[in-house]
Amino acid sequence: MGEFALIGQITARLPQGAGVALGPGDDAAVIAAPDGRTVVTTDMLIEGRHFRRDWSSARDVGRKAAAQNLADVAAMGARPTAVTVALGAPGDLEAAWVLELADGVRAECGDVGASVIGGDTVGSEAIVVAVTALGDLEGRDPVPRSGARAGDVVALCGRLGWSEAGLQLLLEGQHVPEEVVQAHRSPQVPYSAGPQAADLGATAMCDVSDGLLADLGHIAEASSVQIGVDVSALEVADPVREAARLLQADPISWVLTGGEDNALVATFPAGTVLPDAWRVIGGVETGSGVLVDSTSYAGRAGYDHFS
Repeated sequence: MGEFALIGQITARLPQGAGVALGPGDDAAVIAAPDGRTVVTTDMLIEGRHFRRDWSSARDVGRKAAAQNLADVAAMGARPTAVTVALGAPGDLEAAWVLELADGVRAECGDVGASVIGGDTVGSEAIVVAVTALGDLEGRDPVPRSGARAGDVVALCGRLGWSEAGLQLLLEGQHVPEEVVQAHRSPQVPYSAGPQAADLGATAMCDVSDGLLADLGHIAEASSVQIGVDVSALEVADPVREAARLLQADPISWVLTGGEDNALVATFPAGTVLPDAWRVIGGVETGSGVLVDSTSYAGRAGYDHFS
């Protein structure tokens, strides 16, 4: 199948929202920016490092690639509006796999009403999926990592430890509990919580892609503060506990350092009334770094892209 024919089949399967003034088919797309500002982020998945085809379907890979970027937009307090997708692939990759990948991107974007507005394909030795996502702040101030202040509370929305539990099961050749295995293949992101946190006055925010402690470390460093985490406030879901029991592992370590769940963690001024989906897990103090139950964490804080 020729490149342009394949691109045409992909884009025909993808949604085009009302904010797209000119969609795929030209050298570039045109999208509306009602706020006058646009949030932009990009991320990639590489076969063998971020996913394996014997573990994940093409649809799972598409959903995960889109989710990683859409979550970053939400973590700025914005509503995702559009994405572009670039694909590097071996020449012998089946066209059906690529079309299923497109279905996964379409499904994840459909969850937030975002449009796929273009992309590119190129030959490569391994499959590489690079996604760029755009978002609309809708009049809100962006929520950076650098705004946390001493006295703020730290709150979390979403799941932790699920993807890491699924990864560890797959590494051991196990596929149950299925819920956590699927969580590794395709995360469940609380997208609406990002703009909600911004409306509530969040002072700093980040999505948990590298691990809770690692990502809180990004906030602590950017804000020049110390963040404390209360382990007793963290939830360990039953499927995560079951996976830990099967592998004789510590589920708390997965919750603290496991990545790719794309939960949202934010700091709020003390006294902020938070919706039920948000739970307070710690606080912000003067100092530096991240403490767990008032103590430095002995293990790794999370995923290191270059280790």
